Amino acid sequence: MRRRLIQSTLAVVLVVIAVFGVSLVIVETRTISNSAQKQVESEAVQLASIVDSRIIGDERITAKVLRDQVGDERYARIEIPGQPPIEIGEKPTGDVIRHRAKGEKNEIVTVEESRSAVSREVGRTLLIIAAVALLAVVAAVLLAVRQANRLASPLTDLAETAERLGSGDPRPRHKRYGVPELDRVADVLDSSAERIGRMLTAERRLAADASHQLRTPLTALSMRLEEITLTDDPATVKEEAHIALTQVERLTDVVERLLTNSRDPRNGSAVSFELDEVIKQQLEEWRPAYRSAGRAVVSSGKRHLQAVGTPGAVAQVLAALIENSLMHGGGTVALRTRVTGNQAVIEVTDEGPGVPADLGARIFERAISGRNSTGIGLAVARDLAEADGGRLEMLQAKPPVFALFLSRTPKMPSGVEERPVR
Repeated sequence: MRRRLIQSTLAVVLVVIAVFGVSLVIVETRTISNSAQKQVESEAVQLASIVDSRIIGDERITAKVLRDQVGDERYARIEIPGQPPIEIGEKPTGDVIRHRAKGEKNEIVTVEESRSAVSREVGRTLLIIAAVALLAVVAAVLLAVRQANRLASPLTDLAETAERLGSGDPRPRHKRYGVPELDRVADVLDSSAERIGRMLTAERRLAADASHQLRTPLTALSMRLEEITLTDDPATVKEEAHIALTQVERLTDVVERLLTNSRDPRNGSAVSFELDEVIKQQLEEWRPAYRSAGRAVVSSGKRHLQAVGTPGAVAQVLAALIENSLMHGGGTVALRTRVTGNQAVIEVTDEGPGVPADLGARIFERAISGRNSTGIGLAVARDLAEADGGRLEMLQAKPPVFALFLSRTPKMPSGVEERPVR
């Protein structure tokens, strides 16, 4: 590109020099020739006038007297009737510029100048024009190089930016060049970089969330299948297989929910459902893991509460809280349902040491964990709760109490009492 810009600029300058330079040379040549001719004519007429005045004054006319009236490079011949011709200067040879003037006393004055002097003057003029043209070419080349660099360097930068985007580096450069068209391209590339960055972040987040959310159901399913292989009781096999199928359905729901959230985290499919069913399903799923750890998971509180939300999302939130208690808590984990205002609340607590003071409210941030875990579970759980219009909060740090708030269907069957369920 640089070479093309320089070549095009130089071509334009050369065309301009050729058009105007040739015209200028022709004009200057004619001007110099006409000027030399007029000077010879003027000198001849002036010399004839001087000769007339001296003849009338009966003064002596000699070459010495008239020498100062003739230019150094000119030749003059004065022919006076009855006198020998008077010659001033050296007679030029070759092509000459000549003019004859006749005086009042019939004297004839001839002035000549060699055209070589005119040619030398034309040559000097041509040299000046050529020097100016050369300076113009040099200036044009310098300006073309500067302009080419000004345009080519930004294009090189933009090409590097596009290459970085293609290689997976979406960092915008926020660099501008003072050229509106190039700045527009830079704006578009920066906007594309930001969009690609957001997309890559969303993809990585989806992969991390999927890995975390699927790990626990797969572990529970693996434990169910192990129990099936270790028993010969057909009733037990049937029961465990039924629970395994339920867990497979939950896995499908988890995957669909993750894909939905990756497209639009606020695109929930909230319905009215009974919390007892979701809590029962979670207790059945997690009891084997708690039994293996020598611990228990129980539930209590109001029964038959109708909440508004997505059952699969609520199940994932509770699974994240129960798993968090299994990994970081201690003793019995309790799920308690209650009502506050127009909201149904599910509290999850355990008998462990609680949340460290240095974590505090940051417990719901991604990559924040008290132990060697991913730090994703609670962050995903809060996102899922908010997607259904609910919220997840930590009500107490020691002992830990996490609460899931959901909008409640106000109608509740009569005679419902608060009683523990194990």
